[in-house]
Amino acid sequence: MSGRLKAAVIAGACVGAVAAPAVADAAVADYRISITNVTSGQPMSPPIVATHKSQGALWHVSDPASTGVREIAENGNNGPMLDDLRLRRIRGSIYDYQQLTSSPMLPGPLVPAGRPGSATFPASVTGRIRADLRTAPRLSFVSMLVCTNDGFTGVDGVRLPRKRGRSISVNAIAYETRTERNTEVFADIMPPCQGLIGPRSPSGAPGSATSNPSLAETGVIIPHGGITGGAELDRSVHGWGNPVSKITIKRVR
Repeated sequence: MSGRLKAAVIAGACVGAVAAPAVADAAVADYRISITNVTSGQPMSPPIVATHKSQGALWHVSDPASTGVREIAENGNNGPMLDDLRLRRIRGSIYDYQQLTSSPMLPGPLVPAGRPGSATFPASVTGRIRADLRTAPRLSFVSMLVCTNDGFTGVDGVRLPRKRGRSISVNAIAYETRTERNTEVFADIMPPCQGLIGPRSPSGAPGSATSNPSLAETGVIIPHGGITGGAELDRSVHGWGNPVSKITIKRVR
């Protein structure tokens, strides 16, 4: 497992928060973003949040996943998405973006309460982001469901509240990129799954943080069908009922 991939989900040297653009005029608004893992047995990778134009969302149902979304959904790797967002901000389709972490010194996943990893990692994370309400009035986010082959959660182009002090909350379901078959075998699942949630692989397989070409699919993003429990993942432990996450957005300035 590479340092970058491990950092994206455990507690390594993740890329820090990205400096927001300078305030240009009264159309620029400040928002406080809170994202909560509401599952009982799925860790979430550090969420990436972006404000953007109406056509600048990070992903869409029924579209092929971008490289950035696929790397998050399969490997918990935020790097390609962050690189893409840097370029898209320069080009103007993205206004601001952040990788949300519970601590700048210990970035890591969002872990449900009562699971082994919750002693170290919280279930919620809060951060700040800016938006230009004239040109970039929408927000998207994406975060891996760690105990899956290619599952993720997020929102796709939510319209931001315009009035100061107003907040909105959106429940987000589980999706999959359909780029890796859902084997539900620990050898094909991100290594942190076992330590953060349990149980351990019967074969002692540590897991994998790289894509396996033999499992590749060429599908499009769809709602996730859930954990079947037909292999090593346990439906009663790793399964969920939608929603799997909740995002609250409040305009603070």
